[in-house]
Amino acid sequence: MKKIINSLLLVTAVALFSCGQTNENNTVENKEKKIGVLLVNHGSVAESWRNMLLDVETQVREEVLKNPKISKITTAFMEYTEPSIATRLKEFDEEGFDEVVLIPIFLTVSSHYSHDIPVICGLQVDPKIQETLKKEKIEVYKANARVTITPPLDYTTILKKNVERRVNALSENAGNEAVLLVAYGDADYNQQWEKMVDEIGKYLKIKTGHESIAYAWCGHLVGYSTDPTLNGIQKLHELEDNVIVIPVLVANDPYFQKDIIQKACDMAEGKVLYKQDAILPDPNINQWVVDISNQTVENI
Repeated sequence: MKKIINSLLLVTAVALFSCGQTNENNTVENKEKKIGVLLVNHGSVAESWRNMLLDVETQVREEVLKNPKISKITTAFMEYTEPSIATRLKEFDEEGFDEVVLIPIFLTVSSHYSHDIPVICGLQVDPKIQETLKKEKIEVYKANARVTITPPLDYTTILKKNVERRVNALSENAGNEAVLLVAYGDADYNQQWEKMVDEIGKYLKIKTGHESIAYAWCGHLVGYSTDPTLNGIQKLHELEDNVIVIPVLVANDPYFQKDIIQKACDMAEGKVLYKQDAILPDPNINQWVVDISNQTVENI
């Protein structure tokens, strides 16, 4: 049943983000389509963060390219640094690609996933977003190749299993511990982000035996403040002696894992179990990239 649901979600996303874009190459019915895969992430000023995303490409390259329909795989950063999405799409056009499968390595739906990326790729037109992107020096480019955007990570059980593994690595006695999940958050999609962490929490209660679980935001929504994390730890200490803190962040950025979350842990009274880690690296995410590449190509 889960496979059926995931397939339906994939088809829905393909319909949502690939319709409305005219591709002249589609008129050549007898020609084998040249298909590329573009892994897109948020981007960061931290080199360590960027390297973790580039590592994903390196680790999946061989498996992805085993599919004879896929000719190339590469990575783009949505903001802060090159290569940008526009840069990579131009490269695909210059190399004569007909189709680009864009895989967003994002946790869940967000303003970036639902609005910014489609506008950057020319799949949607929104003057307000275009103006914001221009101010942030993010180039908009409508490729000649047809671009298909896949669903983000939380359509699978990968995040739940990832957090479970990291909680178990820190846990000493689940009966006397609480868990605080710290994620970026999104003002426009707060309901979806709350649902994501809530489902992870329910999963942990079953799998790890931790009963006291809460979440806190650490991103733009809260002004990159340590307060939500610190308040979360303090409230959980009222329920349990020890608190495990887990960053639900894609990669490791010292600004978040150290300057925000670690600082809050150091300020808290009582025992806090914390490691400055992230969702990556994770072999399950690598396999997800391979699987969703193959599934999407079959639907093109």
